[in-house]
Amino acid sequence: MKIPIRDITPILIQWATEHEAVRVMLITSNRGRPHAHIDVLSDYDVILIMQDIYPFVVDRTWLNDFGDPLVVYWDPVEPDPIFNIDQCGNVTQYADGLKIDFTFWPVELFKRILAAPELPAELDAGYRVLLDKDGMTNTMRTPTFTAYVPIPPSYEAYQTFINDFLSDAPYVAKYLWRDELLPAKWCLDYDMKHIYLRQMLEWRLEIDHGWAIPVGNLGKGLKKNLPSDIWAQLEETYVGAHIEDNWDALVRTMALFRQVAIEVGTYLGYTYPDELHQRVNAYIEQIKQMDCVKEAYDG
Repeated sequence: MKIPIRDITPILIQWATEHEAVRVMLITSNRGRPHAHIDVLSDYDVILIMQDIYPFVVDRTWLNDFGDPLVVYWDPVEPDPIFNIDQCGNVTQYADGLKIDFTFWPVELFKRILAAPELPAELDAGYRVLLDKDGMTNTMRTPTFTAYVPIPPSYEAYQTFINDFLSDAPYVAKYLWRDELLPAKWCLDYDMKHIYLRQMLEWRLEIDHGWAIPVGNLGKGLKKNLPSDIWAQLEETYVGAHIEDNWDALVRTMALFRQVAIEVGTYLGYTYPDELHQRVNAYIEQIKQMDCVKEAYDG
């Protein structure tokens, strides 16, 4: 496979210029932000503002204009949640390594966005105008680049977040005791880590960066921006399929969450509910020490 290392922006502009239905072309995400890190695998996130989106959704052969599509995912055509106007998108991975995420907005929707008091997050995070045939972007707001930058949690949100994280631990313990790997992994590696620990790590990151760093999707950028010792501890929470290893991973996950949450709480002036944490720790240890029973259980 040959990964394209050249900028295909001129190709995108030429293509949009030649298609009358395309009135505006924007590029967002990293390629729409100044000084963002770009590598050879960085996507092109392209918004096409069109007179009519349906011809491009129904006849999809135009995707071949940019290469040989390897696999394509399409969103359903559905109303924008704010303005109730149909829009759509797709993700196209090409065989040569190029990846383009296309979003289709009708002109009517774009005009409503332009008239709104603030930009939607995907534009406020950064955009570049690649083509504008009608001057519609002349009055478009400048992005603040603050979309996706976390704000400090309230005391109530902080406490609720910790409680919800800890409420997952008994589920993991139960499934590990029953030798049920898949639900145990879902609770541990998705719910506890991606929903709760990742958010706490993002708050911890912001402490060192003045609450000014946009967080990446699914934890992108954490390794680069977190203290190295915290990242090393996070890596140690990921293990394979052995049940005993996952018991250890559960303990390490809870210990890392507690450490980071205390640091976040100390910075914000909040107290970590340590008594609750220790009670949950003791409970999962009791489950682990129970004699293994090979019978089937419900619930």
